[in-house]
Amino acid sequence: MSSPDVTAPSARVRLADASPAIALGPLDGRYRAAVAPLVDHLSEAALNRERVHVEVEWLIHLTRHEVVPGAPTLSAAEEQYLRDVVTTFGAAEVAELAEIERVTVHDVKAVEYFLKKRLADAPATLGDDTVLPGASELVHFGCTSEDVNNLSYALMVRGAVQDVWLPAATALTDEVAALAHEHKDQPLLALTHGQPATPTTLGKELAVLAHRLRRQLRRIASDEFLGKINGATGTFGAHVVAVPGANWPVVSRTFVEHLGLTWNPLTTQIESHDWQAELYADVARFNRVLHNLATDVWTYISRGVFIQIPVAGATGSSTMPHKVNPIRFENAEANLELSSALLDTLASTLVTSRLQRDLTDSTTQRNIGPAFGHSLLAIDNVRRGLRALDVDADLLARELDENWEVLGEPVQSAMRAASVAGVTGMENPYERLKELTRGRRLTADDMREFIGGLGLPDDVAARLQALSPASYTGLASELVAYLDH
Repeated sequence: MSSPDVTAPSARVRLADASPAIALGPLDGRYRAAVAPLVDHLSEAALNRERVHVEVEWLIHLTRHEVVPGAPTLSAAEEQYLRDVVTTFGAAEVAELAEIERVTVHDVKAVEYFLKKRLADAPATLGDDTVLPGASELVHFGCTSEDVNNLSYALMVRGAVQDVWLPAATALTDEVAALAHEHKDQPLLALTHGQPATPTTLGKELAVLAHRLRRQLRRIASDEFLGKINGATGTFGAHVVAVPGANWPVVSRTFVEHLGLTWNPLTTQIESHDWQAELYADVARFNRVLHNLATDVWTYISRGVFIQIPVAGATGSSTMPHKVNPIRFENAEANLELSSALLDTLASTLVTSRLQRDLTDSTTQRNIGPAFGHSLLAIDNVRRGLRALDVDADLLARELDENWEVLGEPVQSAMRAASVAGVTGMENPYERLKELTRGRRLTADDMREFIGGLGLPDDVAARLQALSPASYTGLASELVAYLDH
């Protein structure tokens, strides 16, 4: 038997060797453009930059407040030199740190050595009289790695949320709210359990989703970002022995607050990460509400409520040329599910650490970027999808006119009110409407004939006779205004 005519895997070019830039995952490959703003906050390079930032600010804090006796006083130029190490941190510095870490086999120690080298090199920039080389042992003073890491992650996540994710999520929600206002008067046949039900308006249904999303955004915007700097097991043990005269809790609190974070006074070796669990639960809940929006819009598209505006040159199907698929919403669904799964794992894993320390949080936190990346990608897709929709008002009118039986609810409610007011002949209103409408399609004439034979007061009968499925939307239009409250 002859061998199949295929290329053996061993004979193929290794793609990783062909180009180191080829991504393993879609966020750094196919969808890089949509999530690129998060790279500046949640990548490994961003983590190292924030570590340098924390170390620099800690050194400045110790010297400014004269915490360690004999420590030099830094000039404004020397402080600026240190802060420039952070602001100029780029590709060359990333590579340099990687080289140091290959020797130390420890990421935070590599940052310490990286910064000490900058202090040693300071005379070349500031002159021989600079005191920075003599401040070398204040780098990482009293710190355990987690003192630097927890603050770095808090700064990274805060930046990612406040500068990237929250603005994108807010813009999306504002667009949904704008659509709600635009279509607040557009009657829509509601479906409960997939069956025709009391009519509403398209705008009111979109307003429900916008309102839910905004509520989650308010929670996320108010979430705290905690930090600690208190040593190997959270006792300030080494600090007190080295410098017993310092008020270390005050030094710690003022430093954490200087970084714009909330101080956590009681920790083990690690900051407990409860704030992260709270934040990720809130973001995951936003994801799930947005997932609900995506599935509802997909269903409206399938039903014909929304018409998708074709994109010039785009292909919906490789074999069916007529198709315009709701791919933006399907893509969003998948990415929201991935994001929420990662956020759930982060939230559940990070709140537990064995005794005073284990390393499960270290690996887990390196996946914060993908968790937010999939959410940001979904937000981008939903925004793009919403902008390519139009409403088929004619179809909505036809649907409503084909379902006069939905007026069974207001008719029996009016009969109940008339009975309470003393009108005779209003017995068993629900049962009579059930017999008339259940499992049947009624015409306008059917419903009006039934109303005319009930013996209702003239004003009530006239009000019901004037009612149609399209006009039976209650206060739906007015309720949209609550989005602005």
